Amino acid sequence: MPDPPYTLLGPNGLYPSHTPGTFGGHRRLRIYGRLDCPAALRALARGGYATHRVFFADEATAIASGYRPCAVCSRPAYREWQARHTD
Repeated sequence: MPDPPYTLLGPNGLYPSHTPGTFGGHRRLRIYGRLDCPAALRALARGGYATHRVFFADEATAIASGYRPCAVCSRPAYREWQARHTD
């Protein structure tokens, strides 16, 4: 079998995968969201963002890796996260 074509991020770091990720994230900001997120697509179009882009198998893996939901494409999850992290 050929080498896996995708690299995903999990709680224990990067790992090879034969399946593409279903969520994308920004390594420096530690935010994850949908692959079709308008905010992420705008940032990618401006350039520079791609070097910090990571991918996750699913939302649970993104959360377990210490990333928070995007306020643009994952608003309900972001509001829940915000309620838990704001005093």
